[in-house]
Amino acid sequence: MRSLVFTVLVAFAVSSNIGCIIPAYSGDPNRRARQLVITSENLRMALEEWERFWLLDQPSHLSPQRTHGGIL
Repeated sequence: MRSLVFTVLVAFAVSSNIGCIIPAYSGDPNRRARQLVITSENLRMALEEWERFWLLDQPSHLSPQRTHGGIL
């Protein structure tokens, strides 16, 4: 039982230092650059979608000039 616990602890320690077992991006530099561009574009689109959801992308209906608002 102790050897099983020790093995699990060693496996955890080794895997935590090397990062993810399955790499997120390709090892080829050209293909990895393409993948990173796609990822950054997706993040940019997520921000635009967030603004669209909260209606932050709507034009302002405020007039650029100050108006009195009362009867002159």
